[in-house]
Amino acid sequence: MPKPESSEKKSSVAPITAINDFVVKFANVNGSGSASANTLFAKAIFRMGVPVAPRNIFPSNIQGLPTWYEVRVSEQGYLAKRGGGVDLMVSVNPQSQLDDVAEVLPGGYFFYDNTRPLDIRLIRRDINYIGLPLTDITNREYDDARLRQLFKNVIYVGALAALLDMELAVFDKLIAEQFAHKEKLIKPNCDALRLGYKTMGEMYSCPLGMNVRRSDRVGDQIMMTGNSACGLGAVYGGASVAAWYPITPSTSVAEAYESYASQMRYDKEADRKDYVVIQAEDELAAMGMVIGAGWNGARAFTATSGPGVSLMTEFLGLAYFAEVPAVLIDVQRTGPSTGMPTRTQQGDILSCVYASHGDTRHVCLFPANPKQCFDLTAAAFDMAERLQTPIIILTDLDLGMNECMSEALHWDDERKYDRGKVLSSEQLDELDEFGRYLDVDGDHITWRTLPGTHPEKGAFFTRGTSRDEYALYTEKSPAYEKNMERLLAKWKAAPAWLPEPLIQSDGNSYGVMYYGTSADAVLEARDLAKSQGVALDCLQILAVPFHDSVTDFINAHDYVFVVEQNRDAQMRTVLLSELSCDPSKLVSVLHYNGIPISADVIAEQIINVLQHSVAVPASTS
Repeated sequence: MPKPESSEKKSSVAPITAINDFVVKFANVNGSGSASANTLFAKAIFRMGVPVAPRNIFPSNIQGLPTWYEVRVSEQGYLAKRGGGVDLMVSVNPQSQLDDVAEVLPGGYFFYDNTRPLDIRLIRRDINYIGLPLTDITNREYDDARLRQLFKNVIYVGALAALLDMELAVFDKLIAEQFAHKEKLIKPNCDALRLGYKTMGEMYSCPLGMNVRRSDRVGDQIMMTGNSACGLGAVYGGASVAAWYPITPSTSVAEAYESYASQMRYDKEADRKDYVVIQAEDELAAMGMVIGAGWNGARAFTATSGPGVSLMTEFLGLAYFAEVPAVLIDVQRTGPSTGMPTRTQQGDILSCVYASHGDTRHVCLFPANPKQCFDLTAAAFDMAERLQTPIIILTDLDLGMNECMSEALHWDDERKYDRGKVLSSEQLDELDEFGRYLDVDGDHITWRTLPGTHPEKGAFFTRGTSRDEYALYTEKSPAYEKNMERLLAKWKAAPAWLPEPLIQSDGNSYGVMYYGTSADAVLEARDLAKSQGVALDCLQILAVPFHDSVTDFINAHDYVFVVEQNRDAQMRTVLLSELSCDPSKLVSVLHYNGIPISADVIAEQIINVLQHSVAVPASTS
C-alpha cells in the first residue's frame, strides 16, 4: 500500500493475514441501495466455493440511519456470528465512523472514502487505512445523483474484489443473473465493478494478505432466507390460504409464499389462482381467517412476530379448544412491546407454548436453517390436520431475513398429505351416531368432517365453548373436565407425530441443549470448549412437546447447558414444567442484546460454570 496521509501513521501492529477466514463489515446508510451490492459481495465468495455467513443489521426506520452488513468468511464452515471485532471495515457512512473504527481488530483494515481528509479522531495507530476517493470517482463518472449513490456501492465492491483477489468472472455472472430481466443494467454494473477494481489496483498493492481463494467447501449447498424457505414450504405443504398483517420481520414470509404460489399454483388454462393471499386489518383478524379456512378444510397459515402473537392468543385458544387445524409462523424479534423491531431474539417461547388464557398448550417447532424452515413448514400442515390443533413455527429475524447457507431443499413427489381423521359422506352414512369430540379410537384425537360433506347430517358442527362429546353446549363440570383431560393427553401424545431432536453424543459428562439459530454458534462453541479440555454432547430441540430422548439426554449428563437468546431462560422453564428432571442439572447460557449469539459467548459461560462447579482444567495446552 502507498504511504498514508500525513495525519495517519502506519500500523504499529503486523497486518492481519488470512485466507478464507475473516470478517468484513460494511457501514452504510439505510435506504442508500447498498444492500444489493453487499449481497453481491457475499454471494461471490459463496460462488467461489467458500462458506460464508452474511448478516444485515438495520434500523427500524425507512431511510437515513446507519445500517451494517457483516460477512463472515470461514473455510471451516463456521456460520455463527464471530465475536470480538472485524478484520476489514468498509466505512461508507460518516455518521457511524467513530463506532466503526473502534470495531476493527489490531492489524485490521479500515477502508473509507478519502475524498475528504479523515477526521483526526478516527486515527488509530494499530490498524491499516485504505482510502479510495469514491465520491470524486462517482461525481466524475455519473451525472445523476441517484446513479452516483447506487454505483458508488458497486465501485467499492469492485475495489474489495481487487483487495481480496476475488474472481471478476464470478461477479459478472451474478450481475447477469440479478438483472436478467433488465439487461440494459448489466453492462453499467459490470463497468462500475471494474472501475473500482482497476482504481484500487492502481493505488494499492493488491491483494492484501487477507484474501479469498477458490475452495470446494460449499458443495451443493444453497443460500436462502429462512422466510423464503418458510414461504416455499407452505406451498409444498399444500397451503392454499395465507392471511396476514405486515410486521417486521415476518412480512417476507407471506410475500415469498405469494411469489412461489403465483408460479406453481396458477392454472393458466382456466386463468385461475389456486391460492388466496389476504392482508387482514390486523393480526387478530388474520388468525381468525386462518381458523375459518382450516375449519372449512383448507390448509391455511399466517405469519407474524411477537406483538402479533400477543394479539392472536385468543383465537389460538379457540383453535386449540375447538380443535381446528392452523399454522402460525412466528419470526421472533426483541421485545417486550415494540422492543427493537429489527433485532433478533428467542423471546416468544413461553408466549407460544402456552398462548391464550386458561389451560392451553401448543405444539411448537424450532427450525435452525433454511432447510429446516422448508421441511418443518411443509410438515406442519400434516401435523395440524393430524392433531387438529394449531402448530406454531418459531424462527427469528437472524434466520428469517438473512441469506443463510443451507443444505439443498428436497421434496418427494410421491409424498401424500396426511389429512388426519376426516370422515367422508359415505362413512357418515355407515354411522348410527357421530360425536365430533368423541374419542372412539382411544388415541385422544376425535374424528371431524368438513362443511358440506353430508347433505343431511350436520356433522361438521364445531364449538369453541364448553360442550359434550357430541358438540352440544353444556356447563356440566364432568364434561368439561373430561374434554380438558383429553386435550392434555393428545398434547402429550403429540411427539409421535413430531420431529425427534438431533443428538450428537460421545458419552461425555456434560451436554448442551439448544434450538433455532443458536445451532451454528453451539457447534462452534463445542470445538472451542474442546480446545480447553471440555468435551460436550449436543442436542438440538426441534419440537415441543418433547420426545423421551430429551429426558434421557438430561439424565445421562452431570450438567446440561441450555443455550437461549432471551433473558428469562424460557426454554429451560418449559423443560422444567413439562419433564421430570433435576433442576440443578439444567444450567442456562443466556444472550439477549438483540445481536445473534456467538460461539465465544457460549464457550465462555460454559467454561466459567464448570471451573466454579467442578474440577475442570481451563486448558489442556
